[in-house]
Amino acid sequence: MIKIYSTTHCPYCKMAKDYFDKNKVEYKDYNVEADEEALADMVKKSGQMGVPVIDIDGTIIVGFDRGAIDHVLSHKK
Repeated sequence: MIKIYSTTHCPYCKMAKDYFDKNKVEYKDYNVEADEEALADMVKKSGQMGVPVIDIDGTIIVGFDRGAIDHVLSHKK
């Protein structure tokens, strides 16, 4: 399962979600502004407060790194 930890006004979060939508990749979005439990989970996984944090089956990608996302997804199939 793919999880995206994001905030409402983050342009890179929107880019990541748009990228997944365009490529028909399912994900679950966690708004860390509104969900303290998701925020704690994000920080525990990544050690970061910045968003987006993308968790692809346990592989953590900080920021919208299309190359890293494509690499992980290509090995997931």
